[in-house]
Amino acid sequence: MKFLQEIIKPEKPRPIVLIGAGSIVKDAHLPAYKIAGYRVLGIYDLDETKAKTLKKRFNNLEKVYSSLGELIDDAKKNDALYDLALPPSEHISILEQLPDGAAVLIQKPMGEDLQQAKEILEICRRKNLVSAVNFQLRYAPYMIAAKDMIDQGLIGEVYDMEVLVNVFTPWHLWDFLYNLPRVEILYHSIHYLDLVRFFLGNPKKVYASTIKHPKMPELASTRTTMIFDYDEYTQARIITNHGHEFGKDKQQSYVKFEGTKGAIKIKIGVSIDYPKGEPPTFEYFILGQAMKNWKELPLQGGWFPHAFMGTMASLQNHYINQSQPLLNSTEDAFVTMQLVELMYSSCAEGGMNFNLKE
Repeated sequence: MKFLQEIIKPEKPRPIVLIGAGSIVKDAHLPAYKIAGYRVLGIYDLDETKAKTLKKRFNNLEKVYSSLGELIDDAKKNDALYDLALPPSEHISILEQLPDGAAVLIQKPMGEDLQQAKEILEICRRKNLVSAVNFQLRYAPYMIAAKDMIDQGLIGEVYDMEVLVNVFTPWHLWDFLYNLPRVEILYHSIHYLDLVRFFLGNPKKVYASTIKHPKMPELASTRTTMIFDYDEYTQARIITNHGHEFGKDKQQSYVKFEGTKGAIKIKIGVSIDYPKGEPPTFEYFILGQAMKNWKELPLQGGWFPHAFMGTMASLQNHYINQSQPLLNSTEDAFVTMQLVELMYSSCAEGGMNFNLKE
């Protein structure tokens, strides 16, 4: 069987300008744009040395800008799309400086909290920006294949979705997280929240618990359990533990779909033994096809960097032809941020105290 593993790229893509030169640009944005054949006009960062280092490393990066104004001027001349790869607290000030009507891809999360997300959404509406958020997991080749298989009805009605992540995450690689009140859901599981919405829509009821690790007391919560109820048959679960320091043999990272006619299980290999990672796998089982064992679908890439081609392609396609849907729009991303906020509220307010009574 063959299934889609990438979205259609624009025939004549617009060039891109990057704002921010952090590790995500090095590991994902620039490699993805090189694979896709997108022209990257240039990059700007407050730390010009970081930007120049990337320029030396990537031959598809044409220029280092000395100021944001210089980047904007060049973007206007070339009808370029803006790619904001910044900490979420910096999005608002940058968006205010972009020209009205510009196209912009905003790095997730969409702000540090729901209030910042509201401000970002308001700015995008007021300035008539063609704006999207870089929730890219839904565009990983294996997720596109899963959506194609499900949309064709091959595994029937999906009634169960499970994300399980039991790994050892080196949080020290992102030192800015140590000063934040929210970590795991906002910066990691937000991808899975967005994924659940992408496949199942918005839930009717949610439950959540997110908690710290005794060996990482300086960090906010790094372990989370979330439940999404839809109807009497349909549920999704997200279970994450980033403190499994007992070797990689028992580490797990997968997404599983179960339907009335079959099932899909995807190993998200990049999370295992991070940052080394392992290759992803896609396995499926379809009832009624005389299948005795699960079959494996050969994959054409993984989450990093291939999914980052999808978020940019979606924005490019919509910007060039607005009849094309923009599935990762800021309007849709705001709903994911609402769900994030609901999860934190559930953790703070939910739960029943267990008081033994005679």
